[in-house]
Amino acid sequence: MINPVYTAAEDRYECGMKYRRCGKSGIMLPEISLGLWQNFGETAPLARSREMLLHAFDKGVCHFDLANNYGPSYGSAESTFGKIISSDLRPYRDELFISTKAGYDMWPGPYGNLGSRKYLMSSLDQSLKRMNLDHVDIFYSHRFDPDTPLQETMQALVDIVRSGKALYAGISNYPHDAAEYAYRYLSEHDVPCLLHQVKYNMMHRIPETEDLLEQAKEAGSGLIAFSPLAQGLLTDRYLGGIPSGSRAARDFSLKASTITPELQERLRKLNEMAAERGQSLAQMALAWTLKNGLVTSVIIGASSIAQIDDNLKAMNDTRFSAEELEMIDRIIG
Repeated sequence: MINPVYTAAEDRYECGMKYRRCGKSGIMLPEISLGLWQNFGETAPLARSREMLLHAFDKGVCHFDLANNYGPSYGSAESTFGKIISSDLRPYRDELFISTKAGYDMWPGPYGNLGSRKYLMSSLDQSLKRMNLDHVDIFYSHRFDPDTPLQETMQALVDIVRSGKALYAGISNYPHDAAEYAYRYLSEHDVPCLLHQVKYNMMHRIPETEDLLEQAKEAGSGLIAFSPLAQGLLTDRYLGGIPSGSRAARDFSLKASTITPELQERLRKLNEMAAERGQSLAQMALAWTLKNGLVTSVIIGASSIAQIDDNLKAMNDTRFSAEELEMIDRIIG
């Protein structure tokens, strides 16, 4: 079947999306960005992936987050995205903010993982081919590599930006001290860090306890949160058990052993609180992360248009009373 020619919605920037400045840069990102970690690989129907990406863009989501090994299989999410760029989104390339990363396992041998200059540069070249792009908007070192000199990793990012293959550099999953070095090195080489991408949600507070939020602000960097729904835990999916087809049922990135009776009871209490706010649990969880003005954007995953639309409603109310925040903290424990 031949898809009709795609024309973006004329009201895509007036339909409710809000944008936040990324640190001290000129970049504005949507409060909610779309990540392609698990539902856009070769095992997902291309038609569904296309439908979700175009719908998100029509709703003002102009930031799409990828990595070299997103799939499954490795590389296939970028390949899917590249097909949709070529078939539909090429005329809108300059409206899109596209990211990719390297740092985790990608190909066999000693040069397909971690933080070496060889791995980062080779991986980006492969990513650009898969996505049918000549550059990405930001390229991340996906994780801190304690065995590679951090100077080598950071200089690779500097040279990648200077080559024109990425417009900005970023770091992801970096501990405080390594992030401090990265911010300083990149700034001293006139390629300031645009974003630190971290895991942050109601149940995972490390960005607070390790002071990563304030650190990014002081460095002039933005901070973007992934897994704001704790890989689906902070939704209504697991209130009554482990549904078939869920991430926990696949026992992959979310282990079935995580879903204990105690956790389910906490989730039910959070769900009741969300209902009192007039939100779904997912909407309240996203709103909780967005309540912090130091968060530039949150990255959602999605397996349907309905999920995207439900998550976008979180922007309607990101205010929490002191009593609500205290209650959430008591429930989470």
